Amino acid sequence: MPRALLNAVLLIASFLAMEGVAWAVHRYVMHGIGWGWHRSHHEPHGPGRWGWLELNDLYAVLFGVGAVALIWAASRDGYAPLYFVGVGISLYGLVYFIAHDVLVHRRVPLKWTPKRGYLKRLVQAHRLHHATQAREGAVSFGFLYAPPVRRLKAQLQSREQQP
Repeated sequence: MPRALLNAVLLIASFLAMEGVAWAVHRYVMHGIGWGWHRSHHEPHGPGRWGWLELNDLYAVLFGVGAVALIWAASRDGYAPLYFVGVGISLYGLVYFIAHDVLVHRRVPLKWTPKRGYLKRLVQAHRLHHATQAREGAVSFGFLYAPPVRRLKAQLQSREQQP
């Protein structure tokens, strides 16, 4: 496989794999042992002690440090594949920021709201995730993949009916 093609495959595969990693971290760490940080994201708030920052933002810092470490290691050792994995992770972080922090949570002012299609479903799915402020009972743990809204509403309704 030509080097340029391999690098492109690594970058794209890293970007796509990050959705699975982010889903698992969100489901099992953020809503598990790491709830202490993530809780800040599920509670209503405005500008507080740190402006619009949340304790939950430390997760983005950790992912960013990991991506930068891979890029730095590639520059030190000349091992290009690590560079493209780090760039793939970084691109995922950028797209996540735009979709999650700008489009869904409006942490950066945006007047446009999607009215149909994928982006509307993404916003609806994440809002359904926030339908509960508790550690348990949430649905839709992905960031760039959104299950069908009908299915998420059914999951929430069935969880509300459980004792």
